[in-house]
Amino acid sequence: MARRSPNITVMVQAAYKAARKLVRDFGEVENLQVSKKGPADFVSAADIRAEKILRSELQRARPTYGFLLEEGGVVEGQGTDQRWIIDPLDSTLNFLHGIPHFCISIGLEQGGEMLCGVVYDPLRDELFWAERGTGAYFNDHRMRVSTRGRLDEAVFGTGIPSTGREGHDSNISQLAEITVSIAGVRRTGSAALDLAYVAAGRFDGFWEPALKPWNFAAGIVLVREAGGYITGFDGRPVDHERGDVMAANDNLHGELKALLEKVNSDLPRGLYQPGCRDHDGC
Repeated sequence: MARRSPNITVMVQAAYKAARKLVRDFGEVENLQVSKKGPADFVSAADIRAEKILRSELQRARPTYGFLLEEGGVVEGQGTDQRWIIDPLDSTLNFLHGIPHFCISIGLEQGGEMLCGVVYDPLRDELFWAERGTGAYFNDHRMRVSTRGRLDEAVFGTGIPSTGREGHDSNISQLAEITVSIAGVRRTGSAALDLAYVAAGRFDGFWEPALKPWNFAAGIVLVREAGGYITGFDGRPVDHERGDVMAANDNLHGELKALLEKVNSDLPRGLYQPGCRDHDGC
């Protein structure tokens, strides 16, 4: 069995506790109170309850750490540069439509660098976790990115901004270019799970523009520790403000970057706007 560090243990226990309530809420989703934050962007009582549980559990274990919360915003730490980056329910839209594909995502950051990541799918009881320098794991088994080296054999994940949001047209153009070059594209609605799937070798790559930090914080550690590459569209480290993310194994990362560069260079001037903050990854 893989040995979990104290930080990973704390994160996993918090995720399990929040997940129990999410699973119950999913079974009674028609009774949830729901509000709308923007186009196709919802928050439910389930999000708020799960986030409250996660914050309480993590704060009890590490009282000086700060938080970056999807619903609760920034909570400053006490004399430390360590903070938890949390998405209590990645893919609220799936959840509210009864689609059984969503997760809890928790990342631990120190001084701007990601140290640990946990992504938990409560319906499938699938736990993806990693810590810098110690490898990545699926439940308690080591996981690695895929070894595929041909685009025409690869399956990539992505996300598409809803119609009317900035970035929609450019992302559709990216999708059209990449789809004809690879075996398939999957749009699952959960960026955090997509990145976990890259780390586990289920997807060979992933790209999406303008994500928020809580969508990809845990995924950064998962992909890197599984032997993959995760960067911005320009090949540089992921910029948390811009949020353009692409990930793949070492064979395909460069080819994915080249495809994105090609389609973005062909777009009419002003259509591609990297770092659009209007898209929340649902």
